[in-house]
Amino acid sequence: MNNQTTTNNATGAARRRVLVVCTGNSARSIMAEALFQTLGQGAIDVVSAGSAPTGRVHPLALEQISRLPVDPAQYGSKSLTAVLEAAAAPFDLVVTVCDHAASTCGTLPGDPARLHWGLPDPAAHLETQEARSAFSACFDELAERISGLLNEPMA
Repeated sequence: MNNQTTTNNATGAARRRVLVVCTGNSARSIMAEALFQTLGQGAIDVVSAGSAPTGRVHPLALEQISRLPVDPAQYGSKSLTAVLEAAAAPFDLVVTVCDHAASTCGTLPGDPARLHWGLPDPAAHLETQEARSAFSACFDELAERISGLLNEPMA
């Protein structure tokens, strides 16, 4: 991650600002937001957004988030435009988790570093058990990638 900083955590260490973007902001990006929040242990300010938000969080995404020590009810589907307008400072890192969002995200204030993780949409599965398995696999993949990212030195 680049070295832009905007806030400090309780120990005075710099916090990184992360934006996770997907098209609908109902599943992958929401799960990533919760994981960054939890695994970042106070070192990350994170928000997720959608280029075309659905306005609701998929129940199976909330089911996966409930595996974490956070309240799933705090997560909601937000538009990228609204998140950018409300941002107090530029983001240090933007992570896109679907190909459509990666191609439509455009230029963002502050020229943040970017990562693209084109993960399959778990909500594309209609059969309940298949969908539940897809959400679990996506959540686990996000957890692994985010853990790896957070373990890298932050220059």
